[in-house]
Amino acid sequence: MTLPPPETPMPALADATRSVGSPAAKSLRQEALRLLLLPDTHHKASAVRALDAARCAVDAPACLTQPEGVPGRPELPQLVQPGALKHRAVGTAEGHASLIHALTHIEANAINLALDIVWRFADMPQAFYRDWWQVAVEEALHFELLQAHLQSLGFAYGDFPAHDGLWEMAERTRHDLLARLALVPRTLEARGLDATPAIRTKLVSIGDKSGAAILDIILRDEIGHVATGNRWYASLCQQRGLDPVSTYAELAHQHAAPVPKGPFNLSARRAAGFSDTELAALCGTPQAA
Repeated sequence: MTLPPPETPMPALADATRSVGSPAAKSLRQEALRLLLLPDTHHKASAVRALDAARCAVDAPACLTQPEGVPGRPELPQLVQPGALKHRAVGTAEGHASLIHALTHIEANAINLALDIVWRFADMPQAFYRDWWQVAVEEALHFELLQAHLQSLGFAYGDFPAHDGLWEMAERTRHDLLARLALVPRTLEARGLDATPAIRTKLVSIGDKSGAAILDIILRDEIGHVATGNRWYASLCQQRGLDPVSTYAELAHQHAAPVPKGPFNLSARRAAGFSDTELAALCGTPQAA
């Protein structure tokens, strides 16, 4: 199968960091890029949650130039290859904290991913940008909840190394919105739907009821985030005359996406909008359980 070229290129035609007019006339997409460039993740999260997006114009046709420094990041955590991350038993203080730290880092990346999709891809319906802005707001809340919980354990975000897998896929798909939707929300973030129940069980096993409660909030919201990815992926496939299942397989191969491995949280994936055909393909069976 040969995919048609992406329909949402990113020409370098405008100064993306300029706000437009009065606060009531700010561009949501330009604000997304401005906040993406902030290096302090705590500041970024609070600024995302504080922005009155309803008072921002979407400015969908604007083609924005990527400046240096995307995404803005703190000096810590140190980013390493996944294989270099040290395994720590969750029953120890450091192991417990490192697990919460890993989740905090995922949410820090998730803020960046949501902001990036808002500013980067032009000429989508206004609802597209509003949907992904809401995702950014919820990811910011998740980060704040986990960061506060990590601090309650006596640690801070940046105290442990982390890996950069989520953003690496964003880089690979920066020129094709269809690939971004297929391989970030529908692949990497959907993996969180599968992994969260087991992580929650670990936290409950060591008496961390607060951490488990945060994961309940995250799982609820992430079902909605993956559903947003599924909805816009299906819309673009329909617009381009592509079969969603075979197109996904082609995009995954083209961009060297990791192969999802079970066990799969099929109920959460169904709630997030995956079809029975997609789940059957995921599980490698004629029909998903």
